[in-house]
Amino acid sequence: MKTDYKEMLRRARSKLPPEVAEHKRFEVPRPRCHVTGLRTVFRNYKETCAALNRDPHHLLKFLSREMATAGTMDRTRVVFQGRFTHDTFERLIKRYVDEFVICPVCKRPDTKITKEKRLYFLICEACGAKSSIRLL
Repeated sequence: MKTDYKEMLRRARSKLPPEVAEHKRFEVPRPRCHVTGLRTVFRNYKETCAALNRDPHHLLKFLSREMATAGTMDRTRVVFQGRFTHDTFERLIKRYVDEFVICPVCKRPDTKITKEKRLYFLICEACGAKSSIRLL
């Protein structure tokens, strides 16, 4: 009983779960923000945090530090003191993604941040790599 290679390959692929075969593109939603007086409102903040799979407080701390201003969370949005452009948020979120979301080994976004003693690590759920990250 001899089966050819292509038949065995087809049979093996049919037994895999569907999430292994599909590749979803990692997309961060574009920041929707507007300036009101001397404040800038980031309206889809919670949606952005959900797409990044990160704690909203961690991203808020990063953005506040990088823009050198105070930011307060209000349900699904964040209000920053000062006037900031849409491009500023896009650039900073890209830097955040590069530093705290994307795995440096396999370049996939399937990561989580863990704390061990006093150190923080970025652990990739796709390849298992463990990389140290700086503390905010």
